[in-house]
Amino acid sequence: MKIISDKNKLTKIVYNETNLGFVPTMGTIHNGHISLIKRCKNECKKIIVSIYINKPQFNRKSDFKKYPRNLRSDISKLKKLKVDILYLPITRQIYSNGPDKKIKINSFEKKLCGQNRPGHFKAVVDIINRFIKIIYPKKIYLGNKDMQQLILIKDFVKENYPKIKIIGCKTIREKNGVALSSRNYLLSLKEKLTVFDYVKATFIVPLVIAICYILRALFPELSDEALAAIGFILVIGLAIFLGWPRARSKTDVTKRKTYIGYRRKSRKHGGKTGRELKAEAKWNTSY
Repeated sequence: MKIISDKNKLTKIVYNETNLGFVPTMGTIHNGHISLIKRCKNECKKIIVSIYINKPQFNRKSDFKKYPRNLRSDISKLKKLKVDILYLPITRQIYSNGPDKKIKINSFEKKLCGQNRPGHFKAVVDIINRFIKIIYPKKIYLGNKDMQQLILIKDFVKENYPKIKIIGCKTIREKNGVALSSRNYLLSLKEKLTVFDYVKATFIVPLVIAICYILRALFPELSDEALAAIGFILVIGLAIFLGWPRARSKTDVTKRKTYIGYRRKSRKHGGKTGRELKAEAKWNTSY
């Protein structure tokens, strides 16, 4: 695997490549990234993976500083995956004249998450645009997890680079249903449990609505009040059955900390840093 930081050198190397795949990342490689890389390898002759934590897309400086960084571990994983080129951009080359805050993207950027993250999606599209000008890949692979981001990038690339395809790939989740994300390593135990409860809720509500529609079709004589009562009972029943919401006792938290501590201790002689151990410590909410 070639590791390249100079954009001019990279441009020369890939200039004649006709079937080049690109997977942009911000590092802390997890199974979600790995699934993108594997698909890219299956569909393209050569593959480039970038690791670059793009400062302009962070709305708070503290978030940028806290973002997990595990370059040594990432390089090891990418070598095992037989990635052709790892691109580690130099900021002064990428942003020689600063970010393009006037870049034109779809107005959808101001909806949903964009309402609370001004400038975020423009910065994301801006960095993708800069990577394209350096690499000019045939295909770019992104996760469906960040759906709004994916839609905006697809729209921009379709309009400005019609020969390049944006490939949206399946979201990879942990066993508890939470989508894999590098940011998850920053969550406290309490925050992870809260996210897990939210994921359960997103499954329960659509299921109950579907059941109510079926009941309406089977029993048209049922009143709206009766359906509402049945729906309420179903929500409560399923929530209790799935253990949501669940009171988090001090004993529960202690058990999880003890488990994670045991996992760290068992890897003590594995030659890994504390940060890497923390990132790899298995988290499972079933206890």
